[in-house]
Amino acid sequence: MDTTISNSTLKASIKHSGAELSSLKNSQNKEFIWEGNPDFWGKHSPVLFPIVGTLKNNTYRVNGKEYQLPRHGFAREMEFQLIDKRENSAAFSLKSNTETLKKYPFEFELQLIYTLHESTLDIQYKITNKSESKIPFSIGAHPAIALPENFESYALKFEREEVLKYYLLENDLISNRTEVLETTNSLVSLNYKLFENDALIFKTLESNSLTILENSKPYIKVDFEDFPSLGIWTKEQAPFICIEPWLGYSDTAVNSGDLFEKEGILILDANQTFTSKFSIQIL
Repeated sequence: MDTTISNSTLKASIKHSGAELSSLKNSQNKEFIWEGNPDFWGKHSPVLFPIVGTLKNNTYRVNGKEYQLPRHGFAREMEFQLIDKRENSAAFSLKSNTETLKKYPFEFELQLIYTLHESTLDIQYKITNKSESKIPFSIGAHPAIALPENFESYALKFEREEVLKYYLLENDLISNRTEVLETTNSLVSLNYKLFENDALIFKTLESNSLTILENSKPYIKVDFEDFPSLGIWTKEQAPFICIEPWLGYSDTAVNSGDLFEKEGILILDANQTFTSKFSIQIL
């Protein structure tokens, strides 16, 4: 089942499965979100919760007990409830249940709130700790932006001029090896060789946004002020680019396995709520 919201400029569709954005079109009916062709990648814009990335051996510990979670957690595969619907906004909720407690022993509610403002789609995450003790979590976005022209026709322009140091993955875990993304006139020209070793992972950035350029013209801006980390990813010959605001990332090889000690993890006090937001602006 899908829910659609709209204003005079944009129309967005969200699947109840995973509360996943599956379409974002302008008034000319141009699509800006990847279609989800499984020959490349069968998703559009999944939510990453309660972890981002991969755990060492897909396993973690809490209070000495071991649990297992797949890459990027379980929320993206679960059915959300539509809890509020207006013409230009919709809110979805996932609450902890018997199934989630087997994988993640914490009571929570995760809400995704989609709101259209002129040419911008805001996506807000709201995590509430429903238990009487602290809970560790990460939250992240994974929107795939459709690129209808040749991949090399696109470039990324970060908000600020900075050294774009990213971490390399080894066996899906964060390694100690880093490289610097080369820029020309503060632009990063896209090519598939950049992603030969999977995603580019930035633990920290000075920029709070980046703009995708199509044939040197502004195409889409992604604003991620609330998110200190960022992933950028595509697959070989795939006509999309994922701009992924993250709070958290994959384990390192030396991670202890205790979820409360995981690098980049957030800790939420009992009965408290955490919110963060990113946005996609059509230019």
